[in-house]
Amino acid sequence: MKKTIWMLAFFVTLNLGGISVIAQTENGKPPVARKAAKITVIHNEQLSDDYFWLREKSNPEVISYLEAENAYTERVMKPTAAFQEALYKEMVSRIKETDINVPYREGDYFYYSRTEQGKQYPIYARKRGSVDAKEEITIDLNELSKGQKFTALGAYSVSNDGNLLAYSIDSTGFREYRLYIKDLNTGAILPDDVGNVQIALWANDNKTVFYTTEDAAKRDYRVYRHKLGDDKAKDVLVYEEKDELFTVTVGKSRSKAYIFIGSESLTATEYSYIPADRPTQPLTLIRPREDNHEYYPDHHGDLFFIRTNDMGKNFRLVSAPLNDPQKKNWKEVVPHRKSVMLEDADFFADFYVLSERENGLPKMRITELSGGKSFDLEFPEPVYSASLAQNREFTSTVLRFNYQSLVTPGSVYDYDMRTRKRVLLKQTPVLGGYDAAKYKSERVYASAADGTRIPVSLVYKKNLKRDGSRPMLLYGYGSYGFPYPVNFSSARLSLLDRGVIMAIAHIRGGGEMGKEWHDQGRMMNKKNTFTDFIASAEHLIDEKYTSKDRLVIIGGSAGGLLMGAVTNMRPDLFKAVVSQVPFVDVINTMLDASIPLTVPEYQEWGNPNEKPAYEYMKSYSPYDNIAAKDYPTILVETSLNDSQVMYWEPAKYVAKLRAMKKDNNVLMLKTNMGAGHGGASGRYDFLKEVAFDYAFILGQVGITK
Repeated sequence: MKKTIWMLAFFVTLNLGGISVIAQTENGKPPVARKAAKITVIHNEQLSDDYFWLREKSNPEVISYLEAENAYTERVMKPTAAFQEALYKEMVSRIKETDINVPYREGDYFYYSRTEQGKQYPIYARKRGSVDAKEEITIDLNELSKGQKFTALGAYSVSNDGNLLAYSIDSTGFREYRLYIKDLNTGAILPDDVGNVQIALWANDNKTVFYTTEDAAKRDYRVYRHKLGDDKAKDVLVYEEKDELFTVTVGKSRSKAYIFIGSESLTATEYSYIPADRPTQPLTLIRPREDNHEYYPDHHGDLFFIRTNDMGKNFRLVSAPLNDPQKKNWKEVVPHRKSVMLEDADFFADFYVLSERENGLPKMRITELSGGKSFDLEFPEPVYSASLAQNREFTSTVLRFNYQSLVTPGSVYDYDMRTRKRVLLKQTPVLGGYDAAKYKSERVYASAADGTRIPVSLVYKKNLKRDGSRPMLLYGYGSYGFPYPVNFSSARLSLLDRGVIMAIAHIRGGGEMGKEWHDQGRMMNKKNTFTDFIASAEHLIDEKYTSKDRLVIIGGSAGGLLMGAVTNMRPDLFKAVVSQVPFVDVINTMLDASIPLTVPEYQEWGNPNEKPAYEYMKSYSPYDNIAAKDYPTILVETSLNDSQVMYWEPAKYVAKLRAMKKDNNVLMLKTNMGAGHGGASGRYDFLKEVAFDYAFILGQVGITK
């Protein structure tokens, strides 16, 4: 059993020419996509794309090719079927299948979600006045999912009086959320039909809903006002964003006094407001947009509080009077600090809470609005994640927050901001006798070529002997200023308990070390992301945590771009690669403004219609840099209905790589034919996907049971 995958790899044959896809699969050989060159001329250069035709989703040949790849993947992985099932059962055995989340208060009700054994989806419910009151189910996703391959909840907004629920459901995975309005007293779905909606919230009159809609490229670009009972044709267009770099958003202050309508790009924002109890009033602009200026408003009393990066990349906090919030009236509350990223500011009646990040770790700082005294929430571990939970009540003096680490399960706390006492409300149970003391997490630092210190988070079972013999799974992302979460996973124990070290490289392009960290890994600095990851891998090998033949790497979406780039650059450094919904066809995608996310992301990757950006992007784009050389074993995963990274990117990447690589290592493409960017939507189906991945990863390092 142990050698089966490697024996199958011996039979991989490349460049099979005219043999049909189905015949190749039946013969145990991988599919070979036909070539049909499409020429694109850009900057007086001809780009030839042999696999452009795979974009034709309605073409039966495309579906046949994807199914043939799935059949090949299933054939290669068939010897691991029993191991996959064992891993899946392990993972399920650790979760409390019938469970309930900690209820949060909003108005007269306590809201929560719960799960039931054997059911894929959560049930959303509430209780009036007390957690001991009778349960009212608001939405049962298990009922809504009947007959569907995919079900995801989008908007979930209850009217102020608690009588109406606006919610949206995606049944394809393509982020097409249809809005429904439910009478929570009768259970009836009201006849109001406004179509596909991304965001929805109620004004204070309990009959007006603000919602956003998308353009053809799935960019939120319009905000409408809908009055309950009206036909959609009567809905009022409140705001339209015509600049394709910007998307619109709608939010409501915790005070419930104002509705904010924002227009955001990756480098600039612009916000207007409407009194929430006077929803038909015209918008009032806070400050016009300007290049490289982001600001985010909140409300308290007779002031707006605004988080702004006008004086530095890591943001400061200012106040502004409601009657004239222009910049000339801004007063500094918290200054910009070069070493501290101000990620958010949340206001309550008597306190405000700053969510910050320093030295790569999240912090929370609480300030009394009356006296100005400030104090920090302390967290005990060297590597962790902490964030605010549901805090819907403006007058509350109790702050709810989430905490977890690589060894501590997800935990929900209430923190009394007056007494400074915290209470653990719930820690996610891990069944089967989990003992955190048997595991260790730590943070080490790798050195990039320019001397930058790259944080790397590690977790492993104790009694580690650093002799290079331990297998390692190394994660990476490094885009959009997003800090890679340092979280707990009970499923991950199936790796740790088999001796695998799990590592996260917090590379530039992410947000772990502030906005500058993001800027050093985007646009014309993007290659720092890739070289940082390589430096992290080399450091872990040099320090004998692992070795080249024991190192598997994994990344998804923009992290899949990372996988493709580093595999092209250093294929010798990795035993195997798992690339999930990977953004690998950078040039072709960013040249096509009709594809979702393309134009708004010019400020992350660059605009290839500009020659310097084109040349730089082309120099690292994974699809464009595949070469005739040896590559490690690679598993590529995608979903047919992914709207964020279209399925054809990984499909084209695999087709080209299979035609060009010179090794006999296995290359597989696995397509979920009924899901979107995040894979399966049901919790059991998701764990089956994880079990598949883990069986592949463990098999690559010689572990088969």
